[in-house]
Amino acid sequence: MRFKTGAVTAICIAGASIFLVVASTQAQNAGGDGAATPSLPIWAYPVPAAVPGGAKPAVTAQDEGVKHVPGSAAGFTKAQIADLFTVSDWFPDSHPAMLGVVSQGRKPDVAACAYCHLPNGQGRPENASVAGLPAAYMMEQMAEFKSGLRKSSEPHMGSVNYMIRIAKGATPEEIETGVKYFASMKPAAWIRVIETAMVPKTRIAGGMLVLDEAGGSEPIGNRVIEVPENLEQTELRNSKSGFVAYVPVGTLKLGETLVKTGGNGKTMACTMCHGMNLKGMGNVPSIVGRSPSQMTRQITDFQTGVRNGPNAPLMKAPVSKLTIDDIVAITGYLASQAP
Repeated sequence: MRFKTGAVTAICIAGASIFLVVASTQAQNAGGDGAATPSLPIWAYPVPAAVPGGAKPAVTAQDEGVKHVPGSAAGFTKAQIADLFTVSDWFPDSHPAMLGVVSQGRKPDVAACAYCHLPNGQGRPENASVAGLPAAYMMEQMAEFKSGLRKSSEPHMGSVNYMIRIAKGATPEEIETGVKYFASMKPAAWIRVIETAMVPKTRIAGGMLVLDEAGGSEPIGNRVIEVPENLEQTELRNSKSGFVAYVPVGTLKLGETLVKTGGNGKTMACTMCHGMNLKGMGNVPSIVGRSPSQMTRQITDFQTGVRNGPNAPLMKAPVSKLTIDDIVAITGYLASQAP
């Protein structure tokens, strides 16, 4: 990736995604105690860098007229698709009825839940997949966003900051409505994982990575590069268009070892808390088939101390010794598994 530095911070709307354009792409990010937190992986915390003329939008489709997606009879304008307080639902017969705050937000602070997380609950790399998470777990997380116990290691991470705002502004009834909807859903395959030594060059747009229009490739290094399968469809918020995650060669084998055995004391087996099939137990969430970018942020946030709450210590000890190579392996492997 190519990054520029500067001194400008601005809020932008790229297509239908909120993000912050921030001057620093260096790893000087405020941790839980306000101190610098070194070496945050920019690919997992894709806060757009300031570039000459401003950040480029992510949208590749023409901007005028009514938009359509394959297999849907619906049509929406760019303005409708970009509206945070309503949901452009391309496939209304593919999910339960979206009631209240799920499909209609409440201005100025409470966006429609399915705007960011999509009607299928699968979300995008800049936020989270919430389909099928335990209701009690989601209620707990909303409370922790509201109380300040859950933040981001990158203070300019727009999606987390917006969730904090929503959690503080939503009524208990609105939170319960959203939680019940997403908890009732069954997650589906959404991310295709590919092991490779070289990856397409990318840029940051809309709070996620997208392919650089100039083309080209570069070594993957110790990164996960997660991009839309089809950027145009992603920006139209097509809930049938998923993502591809490129991971280093050997990731799946190493990740399986760490996840299932703990890697000779490096950590503890994820199966001990998340279940033998890694699909959760009780109040513990499932972790398979979900965004590796988002999972990397959660592990990192536990390490840096910005994710707290009653159950946080259960995660903090197991992840405390993980290196970025370990995290890439674990999240890449988990993303490759059937949800």
